Amino acid sequence: MFGICEGRVVIVTGAGRGLGRAYALALAAEGARVMVNDLDVGAHGEAGQTTGAAQAVVDQIVAAGGEAIANSDDVTEVEAGQRMVRTALDAFGDLHAVVNNAGFVRDRMFVSCTPDEWDAVLRVHLRGHFCLSRAAVDYWRAKQKQGHDPDARIINTSSGAGLQGSIGQSAYSAAKGGIASLTLVQAAELGRYGITANALAPAARTRMTETAFADAMQAPEDGFDANDPANVAPTVVWLASADSAGVTGQVFELQGGRIMLSEGWRNGPAIDQGRRWDPSEVGPVVSELLARRTPPQPVYGAG
Repeated sequence: MFGICEGRVVIVTGAGRGLGRAYALALAAEGARVMVNDLDVGAHGEAGQTTGAAQAVVDQIVAAGGEAIANSDDVTEVEAGQRMVRTALDAFGDLHAVVNNAGFVRDRMFVSCTPDEWDAVLRVHLRGHFCLSRAAVDYWRAKQKQGHDPDARIINTSSGAGLQGSIGQSAYSAAKGGIASLTLVQAAELGRYGITANALAPAARTRMTETAFADAMQAPEDGFDANDPANVAPTVVWLASADSAGVTGQVFELQGGRIMLSEGWRNGPAIDQGRRWDPSEVGPVVSELLARRTPPQPVYGAG
């Protein structure tokens, strides 16, 4: 019996552990040939923290009868993104999906966040999403020009912190919010080339969440483990498959057995008097608009 990703070639970044590892294993179990990318850094981006994580995942996939290769390129480098695509093509002959999962967090209140910390978080998340996706899109566009229509997927990783904000994570929230917006633009621009773009906002037990939410992320002694990263993987597998061709520009919030679509920003209530406002008139109008709007979701961690 064939899996829903049989014959598909997928690159998964940050796949040495946590969510990325769960994605790589699930994709391979459904027939995908997988490049397992991991830079072997710590939860906060520290170099030299671990070694061999990507190869360990590859070994597990191969032992189960799947096909995979390990890769340790830095997703924030343009040349590395191009090299990853070329390596996947050399190994497997094609590329069908990229799962941009690599990232880390530096938990800081805004008043304590340094410029270097801010730049590091935005670099790995936003620039990291750009470098690999741009290289993949270049390949898919060239393939279309040669008369071979791609059936391609970009799967990005946003976060509830990016959609609602999170106290103590200004850089991370800004980066993840940017990724959600990037996904909308990619979906609108790239559909003509046979490329879909969707994003995930997963909640699961990872090195990052265990640090920030240790008590909430503990595995139960028995019963369903809602925070197991493997719970998120089935939706990723489906998004990487040919079955998801009609779905693009969506953000999926995922935890445990729940799949939820985020509705994002929408135009809210408005008042238009057909002339320029006097500054003294604006306050009452804003008060009326605030009273008429749908109450916003609170920022995570706000009291």
